[in-house]
Amino acid sequence: FADYAAACKTTMRYPRDLHPLVPVYPTLALCGEAGELAEKVKKILRDRPKDQPLTPEETEGMLKEVGDCLWYLNAIAVDFGSTLEAVATLNVEKLQARSLRGTLHGSGDNR
Repeated sequence: FADYAAACKTTMRYPRDLHPLVPVYPTLALCGEAGELAEKVKKILRDRPKDQPLTPEETEGMLKEVGDCLWYLNAIAVDFGSTLEAVATLNVEKLQARSLRGTLHGSGDNR
């Protein structure tokens, strides 16, 4: 993730002073990019028989949207003074703790 983050920093051009505590722009942009990915998936579910494979172009298009999501996730981590690697580590620790407590299923942040 470190090389990816370094490359992303060269293209981070957005307003960073919209709110002093929250990375507003990349958070909203992430929602938009996730929506674009969801639209592609929705159209495949709607229009394609289950036994018809995706075309390479369709797969590439969805992976590009995943990449856009990743870019904005990285931007959010950077704006919070962190890294994707640190966020991934924190997430694994959280999930492992939930697994040990038998609380992977359910709802709520602190289960």
